[in-house]
Parts: sequence; C-alpha cells; structure tokens
Amino acid sequence: MKRIICWVILFCVAVFWKTGAATPLQGGIGLHHLYSARVLPKGHLEWHNGIRYFGKIANFGDERDAYTLWNVQGFITINYGISDHVELAISPIVYQDTNKPGQDVVNTPDDLYLSLKTGSHSKLESPWIFGGMVYARIPTANLHNIIYEPYSAGSLELGVTGFLSYFSNVAFPDEGWSLHTNLGLLNHNDVGKELTTDPGDPTPGSMSMELLAGLGILYPAGTFQFSLEFNSRMFITTQPPVTAYSRENMSYLTMGVYYDARRWLTIEMGFDISVLAAEDESVYVPDTHLRKPPTEDFPNYPSWRGILGAKFNILPYLFRSSESYQLQQQSRDRRVILERLMEEQKNTESAEDELTRIRSERQRVEEELKRLRLLLEEEEKKKKEDEN
Repeated sequence: MKRIICWVILFCVAVFWKTGAATPLQGGIGLHHLYSARVLPKGHLEWHNGIRYFGKIANFGDERDAYTLWNVQGFITINYGISDHVELAISPIVYQDTNKPGQDVVNTPDDLYLSLKTGSHSKLESPWIFGGMVYARIPTANLHNIIYEPYSAGSLELGVTGFLSYFSNVAFPDEGWSLHTNLGLLNHNDVGKELTTDPGDPTPGSMSMELLAGLGILYPAGTFQFSLEFNSRMFITTQPPVTAYSRENMSYLTMGVYYDARRWLTIEMGFDISVLAAEDESVYVPDTHLRKPPTEDFPNYPSWRGILGAKFNILPYLFRSSESYQLQQQSRDRRVILERLMEEQKNTESAEDELTRIRSERQRVEEELKRLRLLLEEEEKKKKEDEN
C-alpha cells in the first residue's frame, strides 16, 4: 500500500508541473531558498524538478470580466559531487510566464544557471560547517524584465555566496536539527540594457548589485522534515531605473515540508509569505513604455508563492536502493567517521606523549643547570680558599 501511495503522489505532482525544479534554485543540499554548507559526496548525482507559482484574481466591476493572473516558473537542477568538497550544478529555467501581450507570452526556455560550490569544511567534531559558491546566470531567454520575478535585465549576471551551517548531531547531521545562514552578492551587469521596447526609456547608468541574505532552520521528524526560513534581497548600489519591474527590496518568510518517500526520492512543498510589502516604485505608461499590472491592487512582487518539488538521488541510490545496499552505505558512513575519530585520538595520544617527553627533557635540563650551578659555587669557594 505504501508503494502505491508513493507512486500516486509522484504521478499527481508530475502531471501538475509544467516543468521541473528543486529548491534552492541551484539544487543540492539545503532548504527552499537557503543552501547548506554541506556538499554532495563525491560521485553522487541528484536531479531536481519543481515549480514556484503565484496567482491572483482581479475583478474589474460590471464593465469587464474578472481576470485571473498566473505567474509560474519551472526549472530543473542537476547536481554532481566532483569531490568531497566541490559540487557542480546546472540549472535551466525551462518555463517562465512573462504576462506580456503577443505570441511570446512565455519563455521556454528561460535563463540558465551554472554554479560551483565548495563546502563540508569543518574541524573534526565541530558542529559548524562552512562553504561558498560562485555562480552565473546566462541569458538564454527571449524576454527579460519580467513582472513578479526578481530583477533581470538580460545580461550575464555573476554572484558569490557564503554559507555557514550548524548541526546539532555532529556524527550524523541528517538526524538532528540544523541552522543555516547565507550571505551573498549578485552583480546584474546591466549598464545600458534596454528594459522596455522603447530605446528612449531610461536604462541603467551603473551596474546594479544586490545583497542576498537568509537564515533558516531544518527540523527532522522521521520520514518528514520541516523548515522555516527568512530570506531577503536588497539593492546596495543605485537601484535599476524606473522601467524595471522589481526594483524594490523584498523579504519573504518560507515554511517548508519535505517527505522522504524513498531513500532516493524526496517530495518538497513550501509556501512563501511576503513580510516586506514595499511600495511599487516602477513608472508605467503613459510616462514610460512599461506595461502596467492588471489593476492597481496587484503588487509588483508576489504577496505569496507556492512551491512544489521533488529530488531524485540518481547516483548511487536510485539504482542501488535495496535494503542491503542502504545498510552497507550506513555502515560505510559510520566506519569513515569512526576511523576519523580513531585517527584524531591517535594524534591526541601522540601529542600527549610528545608533551610528556618535552616535560621530561625540561626537567633534565633544570637538573643539569642546578648541578652546574653547584659546581660553579664549589669552584668559586675553592678559589677563594686558595687565595687565602
């Protein structure tokens, strides 16, 4: 029965998606928006699918029918552990609503993310782990400057992010609660980029840069995990011009649930709530050629967002998912940790032996100095007697 329920849930999720995506955007270990400082082990391959979506209904009154707006973003992420401390990710956004008139109302595909992450750096038996990531957003979409999405001018964007994680269970991090914090910079490289169809509209005169920060906690409870995270975006240089949709600073509170349906399959759900309802600072027609939102009560950023996703551990678990293999993997993981502890104990014992030897040598030197002082005193005394 459990197997039937699992496949029914997976089928329903797959039918609902227009495309895929995992969370965070570049995939790997982490929460919906925040990254863990851990990286995938060497040789591990993961595939993520999912969507983020926002919808709103506008009622124009008696003259016009109600209008329903949807903003859906779907993406895929592929993550591979190059080594025990380095992870590579390829993350194409394969579907993006643009809410613009004409034939190209969607981007299929949208932009592509490439990232290189280093992590799992810590001292033995320390609950703190740190890491970092560099990434690029490559403009492969037809349309940019999209309403209800973070600012992008259609240029090559570069970013860097630092991670710090705390794990309550040092030996087996997945079995205890953990705390994660991220801090990063994103350079939009947008000088001179046209944000509307009219070249006469304002364009960025200097590069726009954003500070991205977040803090989150993950709590495991059997086959489920629950997360709560806060993340924000803030322009630290000149804001993009008034023809940009998303030129305000924004913050979201995100609640997440993760279900480990199989060792190789995790189903994810989340919900974003805006906690900083910034005033819309964009300037629309007729002052510029930037298209207005459907009605005045429509926000420039979503007031909420839903998240659905699934993570497939392709290598090694998907093709070796038997109970015996899982026990072998658990045994191997515990053996590695035990060997590290034994090595550290050996090093500690060696250090203690060395300290004991140094203390013994110091004691012998002190005794020799004492004997030398006594000899000098005796020689001085004998010399004085001879003079008399």
